[in-house]
Amino acid sequence: MEYTVQKLGLVAGISTRTLRYYDEIGILKPARINSSGYRIYGQDEVDKLQQILFYRELDVSLESIKDIVTAPSFDRAKALREHRQKLLEKRDQLDLLISNVDKTISLTEGRITMSNKEKFEGFKQKLVDDNEMKYGKEAREMYGDDAVNKSNQKVKGMSQEQYNMVTKLETEVLETLHAAFKTGDPAGELAQKGADLHRQWLSFYWDSYTNEAHAGVAQLYVDDERFTSYYDAKQPGTAKFLRDAVLVYTGMKNC
Repeated sequence: MEYTVQKLGLVAGISTRTLRYYDEIGILKPARINSSGYRIYGQDEVDKLQQILFYRELDVSLESIKDIVTAPSFDRAKALREHRQKLLEKRDQLDLLISNVDKTISLTEGRITMSNKEKFEGFKQKLVDDNEMKYGKEAREMYGDDAVNKSNQKVKGMSQEQYNMVTKLETEVLETLHAAFKTGDPAGELAQKGADLHRQWLSFYWDSYTNEAHAGVAQLYVDDERFTSYYDAKQPGTAKFLRDAVLVYTGMKNC
């Protein structure tokens, strides 16, 4: 069966504008253009669109999705199994948060008692699951399963005070970096403060800290567009500035 842009949009529940954009950026080209100039999509394109929407549901960027689904080695069956696993993990995450809310309701109604640690279990598990979903594969390839597993356990073992601190630090890192970026000097006092705050933030996740690992992850922020887009969201160039500041901070680059 073949579909026009309008019909495929209705079937998939997305706008025709989105389909045209996918064509423009090369992530989903139509099978052909008919004599009237309409885009025509076949079964292969329908299947590929399903894959794209699966990845979008998992918050994968369009650029990364394009690299994945257009690669000659792309294995649809394998990708579907991976999607299923990620969705199961997402469901487990939601179930844990729902359970946490239910307990809190019972607590407020005086039916149960709940420790402060229990109140934050769902949020800490979500933090771990989100990191695994977005960066787990790369982190495990770079640092190994043992290091990543220890990091996850460290996060899940955080006290309420530690959880509050790491959340506050993440905001402080970004605010300091944005201010330091305006100075244009990654070796300056403000930039080095940002690098030190970043070290403190990392230390909540890592089992042990080294200058080499810090410099390595800062370089990853530049090499991996997912990290780059996070740091550059409000101020393009921030990821590279942080990398340069960390290289100075760790002694991997002379001032």
